[in-house]
Amino acid sequence: MISRNVTLAEFGKPESVVRMQPAEATAPQAGEIRLRTKFAPVNPADINIMEGTYGSLPTLPAAIGNEAAGIVESMGEGVTEFVPGDLVLPVSARGLWQEYLTVPAAQCVKLPPGIDLAQAAMLRVNPATAWIMLTNFRGLSPGDWVVQNAANSAVGLSVMQLARTEGWRVLNLVRRADAAAQCRALGAEYVLREDDPAWKEQAAEMMGSQRAKLALNAVGGESALRVASLLEDEGIHVTYGAMSRQKVSVPNRFLIFQNLTFTGFWLSRWMRQASVEKISLLYELLAQHVLTGSLQLPIAQTFPVEEITAAVTAAQLSQRSGKILLSWL
Repeated sequence: MISRNVTLAEFGKPESVVRMQPAEATAPQAGEIRLRTKFAPVNPADINIMEGTYGSLPTLPAAIGNEAAGIVESMGEGVTEFVPGDLVLPVSARGLWQEYLTVPAAQCVKLPPGIDLAQAAMLRVNPATAWIMLTNFRGLSPGDWVVQNAANSAVGLSVMQLARTEGWRVLNLVRRADAAAQCRALGAEYVLREDDPAWKEQAAEMMGSQRAKLALNAVGGESALRVASLLEDEGIHVTYGAMSRQKVSVPNRFLIFQNLTFTGFWLSRWMRQASVEKISLLYELLAQHVLTGSLQLPIAQTFPVEEITAAVTAAQLSQRSGKILLSWL
């Protein structure tokens, strides 16, 4: 059985180094399942791996891809928790952009019947990052405020939707008019343009006398300080991205007079440290949100895997309306 896989032989310009490479599918061994991949998103981390700039890189040549979702084809000896036809999300493996993917059953989560597999394929990285940041750094109660930049990113859109289910309010900062419209289209109530000279006055009007308990930063530079400025004393500022490629330089007043905590989050580290049970519970919860419609991420375009070069080119455009997906249909 031939599998259409996406492989990387060298690091460099993504559209020049990534390839669709047919290969013989691997039969599942004891404790493994083989699934047929249906959808996989192209994330910034995937692009960074192709470039050779990510924090953790594979040994080349390698199959690549950090997210996918598919259907169980067959099981190896000893696997009882899956049967052919089950919908599956691989959660702890790399090299997922393979049509016929063989992975340990323990590294997969069974998805509920009827779930949209294109949406499920996007669960592993961005919604997981959003939920963990919302729940692991600061105890939030209904009515509490969270502030974030890059609110139109996949993490940002996940934050606003997941926070809504818990009654947490999110002040969303964006940098473009179309980004603000995208947030509002998904139900965001509080959206501000960072480049508006009156943004801080508008934020004060929206938040009233309250301040945010948690700030989420995906940009760095001045944008990181904008969200920090809206924190209450002893608030938590979490950096999980660096879109501007500018460092976070913390003014002394945030440390001395407000006692703010500045920290970071990387999903890969969390996944290495979490138990199998904790990981499964996370993705089962997120899958239920997709199933009920309380979590939906926009998809800009879906490319057949044969068009991988066009897909990674589109994924690098800064003004997309959603995720770029690969399909094996």
